[in-house]
Formats: sequence, structure tokens, C-alpha cells
Amino acid sequence: MSIQLNASVTWVGKKDWELREFHGVEYSTHRGSSYNSYLVRDEKVALIDTVWQPFAKEFVANLKKEIDLNEIDYIIANHSEIDHSGALPELMREIPNTPIYCTRNGARALKGHYHQNWNFVEVKTGDRLSLGKKELLFIEARMLHWPDSMFCYLTEDNILFSNDAFGQHYATEFLFNDEVDQAELYQEAVKYYANILTPFSSLVEKKINEFIGLNLPLSMICTSHGILWRDNPVQIVEQYMKWAQDYQEDQITLIYDTMWNGTRRMAEAIASGIKMVSPETAVKLFNVGRSDKNDVITEVFKSKAILVGSPTINRGILTSIAAILEEIRGLEFRNKKAAAFGCYGWSGESVKMIGRLLTECGMELMDDGIRALWNPDEDSIAQCVEFGKQIAAAAR
Repeated sequence: MSIQLNASVTWVGKKDWELREFHGVEYSTHRGSSYNSYLVRDEKVALIDTVWQPFAKEFVANLKKEIDLNEIDYIIANHSEIDHSGALPELMREIPNTPIYCTRNGARALKGHYHQNWNFVEVKTGDRLSLGKKELLFIEARMLHWPDSMFCYLTEDNILFSNDAFGQHYATEFLFNDEVDQAELYQEAVKYYANILTPFSSLVEKKINEFIGLNLPLSMICTSHGILWRDNPVQIVEQYMKWAQDYQEDQITLIYDTMWNGTRRMAEAIASGIKMVSPETAVKLFNVGRSDKNDVITEVFKSKAILVGSPTINRGILTSIAAILEEIRGLEFRNKKAAAFGCYGWSGESVKMIGRLLTECGMELMDDGIRALWNPDEDSIAQCVEFGKQIAAAAR
């Protein structure tokens, strides 16, 4: 299937309706995804990216229906990751001498993935490729989110092919942002940023300012995944700038796991105390043993404070809590406060351990935390409510 975007650009990608896990099991894709590839026709023809390897044969077969492959003059590899480049081996068997334009790191990575000495043409920011009346302007985007990443911009049509920036894992029958459910779109866009791009926020801000400094008009942003931005495309750029600046909303998120429901009861009591003092604050609770980790991380990203709870087990914490704290540590969230809580039976190390891990995550501890012995009694529950009130005041 192909979709004409304008007189010179055609979408030739693949919608993956069945995808539920990405990067192995590192990212949940409840709404599937798409692998966006583009044909740009002028006096010369450029193909921008391909699709994930499982769809390689289908991609090449469909591309042949759209164009004689020998008419493709250039291949642009904005990113070497397999979901972008996976069909390259199948395609290059058909047109082996076609030059592949990519960054220096892109050439190294593609050689590392496929062990082929294709006709690589290395480019850097400011380099241009003439297609005739129009040009492709290359803009390196190192570490957004791999060292090889780059954007390219089509002059005259004012289209930014933005690689993994501004995208979402989101399969839909539509292609453009003005056609889809806006709440779904926002949900998938913020999840994508929170789970993938947060560690590179300073680079996101720098790269956006660099692009703005080029003073290039922008009529459309063509992403590598999900929908394309044609209705006020600057809106997602502005949103990225907000997300890149230690983002938070008026939200407190409690994440916990529990053995015999004691830690769950503590979480619910703490949440009720928060709402007593700060009824306008959104309060969300997640049992991470039963919740999707990427959805939880998205809520952590949005929060001004998080509380983490686990019972003590073998002088430690439950593995689900240890795992999600390790994920959070790697994402390097900033400007967030935190506290710990949990039940115990005899040794009771979990609260101190969680507090230490939260500090390693770069979060400011609001309190030493709260513990409850065995299954909390009425007095312990009342103490948790008071703890929640103190947390609400400290988080303001």
C-alpha cells in the first residue's frame, strides 16, 4: 500500500497492527506501530528509510508496484536501527550499486548490522543532495536516540523527515494528526518521549533550537513511526520543548508491589491523605507487578513526585520494584521528589533500600519513609494517611 502525501512525496511504509512489544520486551505497543518509508520524486528519486526486517520481502514487492527499483537514484538512511533499515538487504540485492546517504556513524552501524560494503555516502549537518528543483538538507541528530541518527529536510515542500523524533508507536487507519483521536495521539506521543527520549532531553532542546535557527519553513513533519504532523506541525515541536525541560504536571504517582496486600493498603491510605490536603492534585496508583511498566514510567515522567513501596523480602525488595527503579534510573528524570513506604515482618530493610535507590535515580527525598509491621492495623493506616498529608505539603 502507498499513500500520496503531495505531488512529490509518497508514503511506502508498513502498518504493523499486531505489534505488542518493541525492542524485545522493552517497550509495550498496545496500539501497534508503523514503519514509515518515503519516496521523494523530482528529476531524481530518493527513498527515505525502509521497514523492519520481517516485512522486507513485502516492502520490496510493494515498492516494485510503485516504481521501477532502477529508477531509485538515492537511498537515505536516517537511522540504522533494524526497524528502519531492516529491508535494506532485500532491497540492495535488487539495486546493489545505489548510493546510501547516512552519517559516518550510520555507515559504521549498517556495516555492523549487515556486514555489507554497500556504496555509502557519508553526510554531515549542512550537506545537501540535489534532486532537481528540490534538495534534501541533512541535519545530524546524534543520540536522538542513537549516535547515527539524522533528520533530512525537503526544500520547496518544507517537509522535515524527522526520524524517531516526534513519532509514536501507533497504528491507525489514518496517516495524519488531524484525522486521529487527539487523546490517543497525545497518550502515545508522551509515552514515546518518556520511555525513549527522556535521557537525551538536553540534546532534544539543543537540536530543536538548532533547527529553529536554520529559519526553515515547516509544512509537515514525516516521522519514522506513527502518524505524520500536517495540521500545525509546530505543535509537537513546542510540546517536545516542554517535555525536554524537566517536565512535570500536578500529579503524584504511587508505585508499589505487595505480597499479602499490606503494602497495597498503605498505598491507598497514603493516597487518601494526599487528596485531603491537595484535592486538585492527580493521584495515581500502580501495582507494578500487574501493570505495564512503560505506562507506569509515562506517569512517573508526568509526576512532580513519586512514592515507591515494597514489603521487605530476604532483607531486600520485590524484584518488580527493583526492576522498575533500574529503568527509572536509566531514564534520568529530573526535578522530581520522592519517598518510600512498605510493610515488613521482622527485618524491615525495604524502605531504606528504596530511599537509597530513589536517590540514585536523581530524585529528592521528601521524607525518610514510612514502615508498617505485618498487615497494617487501624493505627498504622491512620499514620499512612498523615504521611500522605505531609507528602502533599512537601510536594507543593
